[in-house]
Amino acid sequence: MDQIRQQIEALREQLHEHNYNYYVLSQPQISDQEFDRLMAELIRLEAQYPEYADPNSPSVRVGSDINKSFNQVAHRYPMLSLQNTYSEGEVSEFYNRVKKSLNEDFEIVCELKYDGTSISLIYEEGKLTRAVTRGDGQKGDDVTDNVRTIRNIPLILRGTEVPSYLEMRGEILMPWNSFDELNRERAAQEEPLFANPRNAASGTLKLQDSRVVASRRLQSFVYYMLGESLPTESHYENMTLARGWGLNVSSAMQRCQTLEEVFDYLRFWDRERRHLPVTTDGVVIKVDSLVQQRNLGYTSKFPRWAIAYKFNPEQAETTLESVSWQVGRTGAVTPVANLEPVLLSGTTVKRASLYNEDAIHALDLHIGDKVYVEKGGEIIPKITGVDKDARFMLGDKVTFTRNCPACGSLLTRNEDEAVHYCPNSAGCPPQIKGRIEHFVTRKAMDITIGPETISLLYDKGMISDAADLYSLQFNDLAVLERWGETSARNLLQSIEQSKSVPYERVLHALGIRYVGETVARKLAHAFPHIEMLMSATVEELTAVEEIGGRIAQSVTAYFSSADSLLFVDRLRKAGLQFTLSEETLADRTDKLSGLTIVISGTFALHSRDEYKKMILQHGGNNSGSVSKKTDYILAGENMGPAKLEKATKLGVKVIDEQTFLEMISL
Repeated sequence: MDQIRQQIEALREQLHEHNYNYYVLSQPQISDQEFDRLMAELIRLEAQYPEYADPNSPSVRVGSDINKSFNQVAHRYPMLSLQNTYSEGEVSEFYNRVKKSLNEDFEIVCELKYDGTSISLIYEEGKLTRAVTRGDGQKGDDVTDNVRTIRNIPLILRGTEVPSYLEMRGEILMPWNSFDELNRERAAQEEPLFANPRNAASGTLKLQDSRVVASRRLQSFVYYMLGESLPTESHYENMTLARGWGLNVSSAMQRCQTLEEVFDYLRFWDRERRHLPVTTDGVVIKVDSLVQQRNLGYTSKFPRWAIAYKFNPEQAETTLESVSWQVGRTGAVTPVANLEPVLLSGTTVKRASLYNEDAIHALDLHIGDKVYVEKGGEIIPKITGVDKDARFMLGDKVTFTRNCPACGSLLTRNEDEAVHYCPNSAGCPPQIKGRIEHFVTRKAMDITIGPETISLLYDKGMISDAADLYSLQFNDLAVLERWGETSARNLLQSIEQSKSVPYERVLHALGIRYVGETVARKLAHAFPHIEMLMSATVEELTAVEEIGGRIAQSVTAYFSSADSLLFVDRLRKAGLQFTLSEETLADRTDKLSGLTIVISGTFALHSRDEYKKMILQHGGNNSGSVSKKTDYILAGENMGPAKLEKATKLGVKVIDEQTFLEMISL
């Protein structure tokens, strides 16, 4: 067994080193395939020998789909915000205040202010033990499991001179390429888009499923060191040492001797920030000496030794040439402004989002208007204003179309939504093609066919929905223009392989509105056979954790449609999976069938997450809140008083761990 343990530790050491080379030094030493091979071997050995588990193993980078509620943790050192400044004059005032207060020489450190979500990383004996969000500055959420999936945050620090207790303050970011990919996926599913990478990073960090967090490729920059025994009294020197320990410290950090050097830094990065792979919204200016920082102290809200200089948002002026309309797979009709090309944030902008009818009215747009455009983190930029003083010989006022631009159907709009829809889901070509495009995506059925091919097959009458893909014939495909036997064979092979895609992804592929990848997984595990999901009521659906009324109503509406039922039946006959795998079902029972159980408090025998899994495993529903539909509350120590009060009022039975375990062992 010693040999196995040594093998596991050697793999961990190799993978930690390769993570450092790739994510911190940007100097990979092995191929991605070799890295994946080493990781797969480590995961296999750790599963086979769980006695050698380690929370800081590189394998935690892949995340887990086990839900975890976040505990509130008090900060040892309060996480204060910084006072913002918006002009060089205000920077001068700060510099002169520091100079007057210290009455001695001092140096300033300038650092880029990354636009993400703040985090506190705690290392004990060189190992990451906890990661906590800013919260209210005094306490925050423990998001350690999610942070462990971020590959440029070291789980174990390098070197021998690391303090025994170390707290690193930093920022969690979503790079532009990850953000754009995420919003493209959400747009394809017609889910709400994230407004900017900061919101996307913050939302991702608070997800309950760390496997999803891992897939979104977040990054981190650290910018401050705290602890009782820091290596030096210089902030700059401490951060340089932190870089050597494997932490990701910005290479843009600069120590300045004079105010003019500070201004040079601000002006340089105001120009160059557009070329960075992550978002920045300013520069943080700090006194370098920790002794001088302590002498300067704090106001009630801010440190006196630092300020944040904020950049003005990038904006460009151009001409609105026309407005076009896009139809999505759910029938949502979106207006898009077509612009005279203009350079913005290093790219040429030709289109901008107009969102919906309300946004068009608010801008009072006319064709030919001079408009202001910002690239505020959207897939395509947005129009933020109109130069009405520049109007001359106005063109037509922009009004929202009343008919579908693709099929001519009269559009509808729900009272509580800003979006217009084309109701002709069965006959509107963009909707049909969009549903097929969604069906074949990598996270759904993973069929290697692109939008152009889908459009070609649809236009030639070879497919009218995704189920028709499973009826395609080799001879029909091989004779298509620019096709051949190899292309035809590859597509049919990919279609055949999709029949083994698990139920969770098939459910996602159906394209039910609001049912994305994560929701599909939750529904599949709560309703392990498609027949169970088809017959589920809104009440039964909302009893599933994180399934709200809007999702529940969308699911029931989908399965109440005769067309949807026929579509699912055709897919089933084609051989697709509409049941959880036998391996997953093997341990399932119906001992808790029809019961809704709320978990509250802390437990001695099993974790909350293990109890959640047991409830689902035995056919029950786990809910996060007490209602008249609740059958039991599984209560541990320190049960929430509000839940206890509501349970008493509603007559809900409260059971302890032992009683619950007896229920599922009978």
